[in-house]
Amino acid sequence: MENTKSSTKTSNRKILFGAAGLIALIAVLAVVYVMFRPKPVEGSKNIAIEVVDKEGGSEKYEFRTDAEYLRQAMEEAEGLTFSGTESEYGMMVETVNGTTADYNVDKSYWSFYVNGEYCNYGIDTQPVADGDQFSIIYTAE
Repeated sequence: MENTKSSTKTSNRKILFGAAGLIALIAVLAVVYVMFRPKPVEGSKNIAIEVVDKEGGSEKYEFRTDAEYLRQAMEEAEGLTFSGTESEYGMMVETVNGTTADYNVDKSYWSFYVNGEYCNYGIDTQPVADGDQFSIIYTAE
């Protein structure tokens, strides 16, 4: 009976030391991960987005991004705000930086250009490539 108690104590002690060792190992691995985890880096594409408002004033946003499409890049551009109506074709942009273009009111809309050419796609499907220069221009007929 004495042997059973002794072996139970030894077994319990081994489990306790094993658990303590496992907890210490986890703590060390957590510290190593925090120290060496991947750091956020700037995107790989350098682009610019210029917004030309109703009065012809211009605001330019130059930044690095990994965005695949224009909408993602616009969401990343610090200070650029926009909203619109969602449809099966993506977002129809109605307001940029607080200025609303309403075709039904004054035949105005926001036109989008990439590298000086009219965009053939909506902002949800317009690809973004390194060096692209986008323009968002308030246009009234």
